Order: sequence, then C-alpha cells, then structure tokens
Amino acid sequence: MELDIKFLKQLAINVYEVVNPLLGTKEAAKRLKRGAGGDISMEIDIIAENAIVDTLEKANVNLLLISEEIGEKYIGNVEKAKLNQNVLIVDPLDGSNNAVRGVPYCSVSIAYAIGNQINDIKKAVILNLNTKDLYWAEKGKFAYLNNTKLEVSDLDISQKCFFELNLPMKALMKNLHKLNPIIRNFYRIRILGSSALTLCQIASGSMEAFINLRHSNRLVDVAAGMLILKEAGGKIFSLEGTEIDHDLSINAKFPFIACNATLESFLKEGIKLNKY
Repeated sequence: MELDIKFLKQLAINVYEVVNPLLGTKEAAKRLKRGAGGDISMEIDIIAENAIVDTLEKANVNLLLISEEIGEKYIGNVEKAKLNQNVLIVDPLDGSNNAVRGVPYCSVSIAYAIGNQINDIKKAVILNLNTKDLYWAEKGKFAYLNNTKLEVSDLDISQKCFFELNLPMKALMKNLHKLNPIIRNFYRIRILGSSALTLCQIASGSMEAFINLRHSNRLVDVAAGMLILKEAGGKIFSLEGTEIDHDLSINAKFPFIACNATLESFLKEGIKLNKY
C-alpha cells in the first residue's frame, strides 16, 4: 500500500516531539557509535531515528528504510517490501552539530519512493526542528511550506543573490580560487549546516543557489530536498551539468549544484569552465 503525504508529515512531527526538547542540551551531544552514513552518531540522532522506526513498525508498513544511522533495514514483511518497491529515505536529524550546540538550523528529512532510483521519489517532507515549519511536495503537484505554495526566486546574477557554499577542507584554497569567477558575482555567502533545509530555502525564494562540492555528500541528506526544490521550479544537477539519478542506497554520495531556474546556465557554464 502506498504511503500518503499525511502519514509522512506525522512521521516528521513525531521526530519533532522527541527532538525539540533536547536541542542545545548536553544529553543531546552524548557521542555513541559511528552511524551507517559515516559520522559519529550522537544521542539525539539515535532518538530521532528510533522515533521513525517505532512509528513505521506500529503502522504495519512493508518497506525498505534507508536511514542515516541504521543504514538499510526492512520494516515489516521483507518479501512484500521487495515486491511493492516501497522505499523511505530518511535523515532523522540533518544538522546534528547545529542541534547539539543550540544553533537553530536543523531538520528531519523524509523522502518516499516507489522504485530504486532517485527519479522514483514520489513524496517528500522536511520539517524544521526549531520552528516546526513543514516543507512538503508530491511529484507533479508542486511544493509547499505549511499551506503556502513555494516558488523559487527569479533573481539573476546581476541582482543580490544569496548562496551557500560547502567545500571539502582538503584543497580548500585551491577550490576557492577556482570558484572565484562564480563567487565574486554573488551578493552574500551563507554556510548554514543543514543541506535539507538549504534546498528548502532555495525552493522558497530565500536563497538562490547551493554549491556543494563535497563528494561525501549523502543521498539521505538531500533526497527529500531534491523533490521539493524541483516542484518549486528549481534546478539541481551534477558537476558535469547532468541530471542526478543514482540508485537509492545508503552508499550513494555525490556533489551537486542547486539553484533557481534563472541561474542554471550561469552556474553550469562556470563549473564547466573551471573543470570540476
């Protein structure tokens, strides 16, 4: 049975209810084991993920869960899950370091697919764990912030564009130098700490672009945001300027460029000229 958007929203709210009281606390920051995504899991990460697993198990669903901490886990009947190809791609807490330090920019990201490719994602929910604002989309049915339809901005590179930059620390200065022809045209740079929420900021017109050159960027961080951005009229593409359509897997990692439609050609040309 296909999951509906109402269920996905409630799943995100359940995470909010257990995580929000812990934001900025010492309990939240307790370091545990390394998660399947590669980072050291903290207490707040595990609490967020457990809220999702518990809700799914109580709902008697049959699906493959791909999640930041647990990796890949079948919920319910394995054979039925494989047959119906239901997949839930989740980052229970995107922006964990912000969350434990009390920086108000973190989220839960939930994408729902029927199939095994990024293009098979049908529904998406991202909830701001500080404000409880809910971004959501269904494929072909636009994107929304709570009940308000989202649309990317129409600012071009000659106007006051905001963008986020996420670079690997290795060869940082070299990358900054190569990006200089692009960077010098932007009005402000932001480095906020939750990729899921930043994609929503572009979708809502609050920012214009996100350049993420980290090859360690995980699918779980951006799966929901990709659909929300596209449904709001935005663009997201590889460093080669091509569509991103990886397998749905905990091991899927890739850099990307996201932007409003107006900046697409400028960014593709800039990245191409600098041979990323």
